[in-house]
Amino acid sequence: MRTTAIGLVMLNDERKHVYEKNNPENMTVLKQWAQIIAKNITNVDGSSPEVIWGSEIITSIRTAQRVGEELRGAGCKQIIMCYNVWDFPFLVWPFIQSIGTDIPILSLSNNNGRFPGNVGLLATDGALRQAGIRTHRIVGDIDDPKVHQQVFDWIRASQALTTIRNEVYGCYGGHSMGMETGYFHLVPTIKTFGVTTRQIDQLWLVQQMKRTDEREVMAGFNWLTGLLGDRIRYDGKMLTPETLKTQIRLYLAIKEVNDEKGFDFCGLKGQRELTEYVCLGDVAEMLLNDPYDWRGKRESTVCATEADAYAAVTMQLVKYISGGLPTLFMDVRLYHPDRDIWDFCNSGNHASYYACQSMDPKDNFKKITFHPALEFYFKAGGASVEFDAAPGTLTFARLGLWDDKPYMVIIPGESVEFPAEERRQLNEQTDPTWPHVHARLDCAYDEFLNVFPCNHIIGISGDRVRSLVYLCEIAGIKPIILGPQGKDYLPPIWERC
Repeated sequence: MRTTAIGLVMLNDERKHVYEKNNPENMTVLKQWAQIIAKNITNVDGSSPEVIWGSEIITSIRTAQRVGEELRGAGCKQIIMCYNVWDFPFLVWPFIQSIGTDIPILSLSNNNGRFPGNVGLLATDGALRQAGIRTHRIVGDIDDPKVHQQVFDWIRASQALTTIRNEVYGCYGGHSMGMETGYFHLVPTIKTFGVTTRQIDQLWLVQQMKRTDEREVMAGFNWLTGLLGDRIRYDGKMLTPETLKTQIRLYLAIKEVNDEKGFDFCGLKGQRELTEYVCLGDVAEMLLNDPYDWRGKRESTVCATEADAYAAVTMQLVKYISGGLPTLFMDVRLYHPDRDIWDFCNSGNHASYYACQSMDPKDNFKKITFHPALEFYFKAGGASVEFDAAPGTLTFARLGLWDDKPYMVIIPGESVEFPAEERRQLNEQTDPTWPHVHARLDCAYDEFLNVFPCNHIIGISGDRVRSLVYLCEIAGIKPIILGPQGKDYLPPIWERC
């Protein structure tokens, strides 16, 4: 998975008789933090961001400039300012101006009465903030696991933002059916996240499908057949071996064009051109978002149904925050007040990973059935993917716009499991041939309904609330946390002034 380098640096006193005495300990602390981070920030695919510490403790203008140039030359895209002792705060400026003022900054200090790093933090970080530079602050013991987790959550947020900044979203066909909440709003998106879009007509994919390797198509077909067996519900019309192979060709075509164009994530319009004249996109979208296919394990590729661009950007951000886990794209479909759950389902890209949350497709596909596409909507045919998501903690999120200004809604929650017959009855109330997440949100129905920006919601495994809040604050957008956690949220100074 793509990552960006993390730089660590420490400021000190400019008095020689002071820094000669405490610099060895300061460098030890700096390296300790580097080791803690390097050991714990590991992605799903085993990759890790590079962690680089300044070769000198900053004690003068010249060392500040040297270390800043050093870390800039090493490609550091975020900086952790470590504080272990009192420092001379003005030294932050020759360092920051050398590396750049537009990168995320975390100020990280001990809480030590003898060596008052937190005094240096407040003085130095205060200088940055009064100049309008957004920073975050964490103070605590270097051996405290809770402090570690705060640091890791900040790093995940910073990594998500600095990694997406130079990416291009591949939009195949444009936003579907006039859903304006899925439109790629160019200027605010570039200004906030540094990501732009390239729109490709779906005809390009159709032509690419004609050039796909038929040996790969058959390999994918045999793999799915082996995993599903008679749970591929061929009906001789909408779902046949040939329509399923067409969906596999679409998957291969999207991958090939993504690679050719350099797209790191994408969206597929589908309706109506593909769904009426080529095939339904569900299988292709599922496979793209999964961490495997018939060739083995692979990094998941975010692909948003109906080319919902703000869903895709949200998906890419939460993918990076999770270290590369697959993401969920869902319709906000039906609320069951008697159970206080939502049924999030759509004909589209629920990654099969969420059937059991396993990296082994054999585990997940035991719960999956392929049904014939609904002819009423999807005349070209193909398979719809059906399963109920496994129980577990999920974090739900979605980017939205208010008066052309981005914000993000963040909701803690979970996927709930019911007995088989009860699930069947629930699913019958929407569409039993589509994938379902029976979601319990940690917020009231009225709060969700009054705040949520659109009809598509994104989910990711685990508790990612704090990382998402950090991400929003680094990017300078409003995090709207629903439920009790929202009431406890402390807005940063730049939102209070």
